[in-house]
Amino acid sequence: MAELSCSRIRRLVVCTLLCAGAVAASAAAPAATDAQALLAASDAIRNPGQPFSLAVSLTEYRAGKQTDANSLQVYSRADPQGGQFRTLVRFVAPARDLDKLMLKSGNELWFYDPASRASVRISPQQRLLGQAANGDVVTVNFAQAYRARLEQQEEVQDGDRQLRQCDRLALEAATPDVTYHSVQMWLDHANQRPVKARFFSESGRLLKTAFYRRYREELGVQRPTEIVIIDGLDPSLVTVMRYGEFVAREVPESWLQRDYLPRFRPE
Repeated sequence: MAELSCSRIRRLVVCTLLCAGAVAASAAAPAATDAQALLAASDAIRNPGQPFSLAVSLTEYRAGKQTDANSLQVYSRADPQGGQFRTLVRFVAPARDLDKLMLKSGNELWFYDPASRASVRISPQQRLLGQAANGDVVTVNFAQAYRARLEQQEEVQDGDRQLRQCDRLALEAATPDVTYHSVQMWLDHANQRPVKARFFSESGRLLKTAFYRRYREELGVQRPTEIVIIDGLDPSLVTVMRYGEFVAREVPESWLQRDYLPRFRPE
């Protein structure tokens, strides 16, 4: 009888340890859907839910000195079928680039030059100015383009050198036409605001690090209005993207058609 009791006790202890281990493993590895939901919440902070336009300025710095700049006007609206954005970008400055256009529709990115009246397909990875690529200035819902996994919570320094408790997500490209093969993204644990991101090539090389800053209310939501992009190899190369003049407005379907680019006229 004493041996039987010991055997039961041993089985009970083993069972308890296994159950405890399962609970611990579950707590350490949140479901993938949780990470995807966090990423979608972050997208809703970066991108208005309704069709909109905004002004974007890009300024390139080398060792702290400004070396180049341009200005863009962006028109975006989400595709009701897939949820990803379609975007028309008009170049406003410098004068040599005035009225050049870039169109992101579906998986294709097109560049139109009024001088030649020709449109050519371009890559989202292609450099636009400084550390900013073409794919950085078109509106993107990361939750539509990447599969997210929650790695851990940790304190990180934000763009204003303040420590923030963040959820660190690992993003893997869900389609081959995205700008970056993989991304690490830190979201503020309290409100899912994007704080920091690191972008990687297919070979795993760090291409750039971005800090999301200067939150202010735009179209009813506190959104980042400045992104500081630091080169992955040379930290003295910095590009600052600033967003302003958010306006909720209709974006006609015709503007998002490649064939319409020669007829587009700015309002």
